[in-house]
Amino acid sequence: MIGYGLMNILAINSGSSSLKVSLFMTNGERKNFRYAYSGSDYTHSHTNAFNALLADLENKQPSLIAHRFVHGGEIADAARLIDANEQARLQSITYLAPLHMPTNLLGVDLCAKQFNCPQIACFDTAFHATLPEIAYRLAIPQALKLRRYGFHGINYAHVAKQLPKLLGAIAKGRIVVAHLGHGASLCLLVNLYSVDTSMGYSAAGGIAMGTRCGDIDPGVMLELAKRYDDAEFSSLIYEKSGLLALSDGESSEMSALTASNSKNASFAVAYFARQVRATIGSYAAKAGGIDALVFTGGIGEHSKQVRALICEQLGFLGFALNTESNRANLAILNNASSKPILIVPADEEVEIARLAKNLYAEVNHVSTGIESRQAQSS
Repeated sequence: MIGYGLMNILAINSGSSSLKVSLFMTNGERKNFRYAYSGSDYTHSHTNAFNALLADLENKQPSLIAHRFVHGGEIADAARLIDANEQARLQSITYLAPLHMPTNLLGVDLCAKQFNCPQIACFDTAFHATLPEIAYRLAIPQALKLRRYGFHGINYAHVAKQLPKLLGAIAKGRIVVAHLGHGASLCLLVNLYSVDTSMGYSAAGGIAMGTRCGDIDPGVMLELAKRYDDAEFSSLIYEKSGLLALSDGESSEMSALTASNSKNASFAVAYFARQVRATIGSYAAKAGGIDALVFTGGIGEHSKQVRALICEQLGFLGFALNTESNRANLAILNNASSKPILIVPADEEVEIARLAKNLYAEVNHVSTGIESRQAQSS
């Protein structure tokens, strides 16, 4: 449990397919709220989700509101107070994550209309500030000032905090964390720091995702740019590609694809697993081996079929699933002769709350009262 002193903290995690919110209360209780988006009008759907949240809060008043922001831009700060200047800065970098940043900012505006309390932005990109130059540089002229950033950092930070108690000394070795959900990426940790990650300049890079294309031959991108205007091109890359395109329009949801008997669905699932497997192999080559593999995120935590497909050809790296453990979605998935394979449930909300409380305490020179124990869902 986390002790928050006299503060009710509302942690808001606005993703690409859902709104996840946790209210951490003064008595140590935690209340979770979950809302799935529907339809293609993300702004309208996001507004509906927030309206539902405000109704479900039943007049509970937060003392502090913390928002997940997918992109922090060039800064390395893990969190910042959202004042007028910071809100303007965030507005100016919405182009870096067009699927997420507008709705992240919308959440700030909607909360400001409802609550009179400080709001804090917590940045997914901050965890990857430790990337070495060889990992973040792009093979283009530096004068262009474009680089790889990396994303899902709030959850990677949460996972990294859990690993010492789960793995002991192994935790400080070479760990691959696979954050697999509607948005998906992988991260290579060494000594619990990010040293490589699959997403790059944008949240559309890396492996194919629910509706995002992942890495594509630059020549293909140049050709597509000739065929579409800017809005159409962006929509194609962020909203009409990935699993949705690979399954020939059947679904962007992995749960639907793994339940389907269609050839297109099977192809999309196999393609996704192959890309994850290839990324794990590339990290093994870069780091000289891997000591443990961790699954997190909706697909990583719940899809036994996808985990089996990913791991079935990783024996050469020393990884092998225990079939029964995998079917049961247990925390420890490996068989007795394998290196560790774990599930660590995603919990971005508790990390968002922790970052926000620490920043608020720092700014106001007060004690945080945060305990080191893991928050538990109510």
